[in-house]
Amino acid sequence: MSGKQRSRGALYYQKPPLTLDELVGLLSDRGLHIPDPDRARRYLRHIGYYRLSPYTIPFQQGRPDHLFRADTSFDDVLDLYTFDRALRLLVMDALERVEVAIRAALTDHMSTRYNDPHWYTNPDHFEQHDKYANFQQTVQQTCDRQLGRSPDVVDGSLVHRSALEHYLTAYGSPVLPPSWLMVETLTLGQLEGVIRNLRRKGDQSAIAASVGLPAPVLKSWMRTYVRVRNICAHHGRLWNVGLGVYPLIPTSTTVSWLHASESLPERSRQRLYPVLVSLQSVLDSVSPRSSWARRLHELMSGRPQMNLAGMGMPQGWDDDLFWSRHLA
Repeated sequence: MSGKQRSRGALYYQKPPLTLDELVGLLSDRGLHIPDPDRARRYLRHIGYYRLSPYTIPFQQGRPDHLFRADTSFDDVLDLYTFDRALRLLVMDALERVEVAIRAALTDHMSTRYNDPHWYTNPDHFEQHDKYANFQQTVQQTCDRQLGRSPDVVDGSLVHRSALEHYLTAYGSPVLPPSWLMVETLTLGQLEGVIRNLRRKGDQSAIAASVGLPAPVLKSWMRTYVRVRNICAHHGRLWNVGLGVYPLIPTSTTVSWLHASESLPERSRQRLYPVLVSLQSVLDSVSPRSSWARRLHELMSGRPQMNLAGMGMPQGWDDDLFWSRHLA
């Protein structure tokens, strides 16, 4: 977070809560075709009107009355919501592989380069000592919480102890766990912060190279991934959301990327599409036989142009060799 905090609005919120019947009636009054009101109420009950409402906006004529375009049905809105859910799950699948690979790269490089399983407790490895101190405190608090809860295993239980539980109950020194346990306790945002705070650029470069990237590109992409992962983890709207942070477009020919410049128009650079390209780029290094590109293609096949445009995907996006080599 940077810059001066913006001022609050001046209006007073007075919208009353509405029942399911009233919400269905509101949508109907605005011109949405709802052939089965009971079915619509059921979906609104289990999804929530205010989670579903952003998916109505592409079908509206515009403000201030939010009227729907002619022949728009409740199923059109529901289909868009379902598509976005499938997209989030697919993106999370790629993010998991990328995140795990980066965790492994960090601990493998730093532990072996300095022959120290507890390298991260040495402040000499870090640029900003205040961030280093906060990071140490975070790991310590995680350990304290683990020791403060009930044991992972009780007599007769088939549950296996976690690796962190084993370390803390078996070893008194060093106080904090070895690197390969520590990295598993971090959120993606904390992991990004640790890598960004490494003092030696050579260490950052070695970690980035293990996933096929230069260090500046890795740090940029990780910052974007933190934002995307948070949206997915909270089941938020992804397909046309403004992320606020976008992946750096690589200039090095050593990075797997789109082949034709027209494959990423300028207007697409602040949409989801370059994030999808970046995920496949890392997968090319860490999981080259992954079927992720094919599954993305299957998801996008047959979707209306509205979906492609909302994500910044140009027409014929799959013709670029970057994608087509995975689709043959």
